[in-house]
Amino acid sequence: MNLQRIAVPLLVIGLLIFAARQYGWAGFFAVSGGLVFWLLLHWTRLLTVMQRAAKRPIGHVDSAVMFNAKLKPGVNLMHVIAMTRSLGERLSTEGEDPERYRWTDSGGSSVSVTLQGGRVSAWELQRPPAQD
Repeated sequence: MNLQRIAVPLLVIGLLIFAARQYGWAGFFAVSGGLVFWLLLHWTRLLTVMQRAAKRPIGHVDSAVMFNAKLKPGVNLMHVIAMTRSLGERLSTEGEDPERYRWTDSGGSSVSVTLQGGRVSAWELQRPPAQD
């Protein structure tokens, strides 16, 4: 089980209780306002990334080589979509873990990304054969 799924809500509840005990209702509402602000920042980023991705063809990236160089293990899918500004072409079946997506540039080079548990675990750059 992912520890973060348990620790973050417990931390939020603990912070709210601490603020309420130390500063009363004013502390509770101050911390609540900060948490709402934090959630709105993340929601706005999510919507901006998805709006940009909706305007581009599925599985397209400007440069597959540059995308390959920027990828890091452990990055989540939303970060990958923000880097490519495009949704990936699904290579795996729906609901299968690990998930596989591919992004291709106009030169024919492509990057296939494997996501284990929603995070990048491996990727591979494929280049078209050289023309003589």
